[in-house]
Amino acid sequence: MKIACIAIDDEPLAVKKISAYIQKTPFLELVAECRSAFEAMEIINSRTIQLLFIDINMPDLNGMEFVKSLAEKPCVVFTTAYSEYAVEGFQIDATDYLLKPITYSSFLKAANKVKNLIDLTANSQKESMRTTASHLFVKSDYKLIRIELDDIKYIESQHEYIKIHLINSIPVLTQLSMKAIEEQLPAGRFMRVHRSYIVNLKRISVIDRNRIVFDGKVYIPVSEQFKRKFQDYIDGNFI
Repeated sequence: MKIACIAIDDEPLAVKKISAYIQKTPFLELVAECRSAFEAMEIINSRTIQLLFIDINMPDLNGMEFVKSLAEKPCVVFTTAYSEYAVEGFQIDATDYLLKPITYSSFLKAANKVKNLIDLTANSQKESMRTTASHLFVKSDYKLIRIELDDIKYIESQHEYIKIHLINSIPVLTQLSMKAIEEQLPAGRFMRVHRSYIVNLKRISVIDRNRIVFDGKVYIPVSEQFKRKFQDYIDGNFI
């Protein structure tokens, strides 16, 4: 599966070069090229992005300020003409740093570093979770906790963690990504409806204006990215 990327730079030639490099690299997917952090923010809020190639020096909101503002951070590779920003970039957990003018060989080296990190994280997360047809085990507070799939109401993204909300118990917090747990859950019983939410289809009882309602007080939005799939499910079960 390809890594979903955005290229962000206010300089037209610079963003075109990064976009071309992304399209040239087999394991990367160019989702969008953006001329500002605000453009990128709209895309990140609508779909899952795994990697940002982002210029530091941009008007209104620079690259570092933008990355710091993100609640759920993808991998980040900063691009800039100023080497003095490197230390600050790594302090906010940037995966790599590219100094302009950027060659394809330096770009590919950074891209491979991101790929290795994503692969390593995915393998680690699979080791942290074991699933059967009826239940799963997750690590939480140094313990392995058994969770019955039928008891799950919905799963919520919490930065580097997920929170599993249950029928008759307190939520369980575990260090997994949404992608990792989504791949382990049976697709016919669970559905991703938002970049931050997976729901147990069996537990849906109320839908109010494109929002799923749990317990009369929790409203889970269905985002544009997942709306068609969710509507197909509703249409298939509508009387």
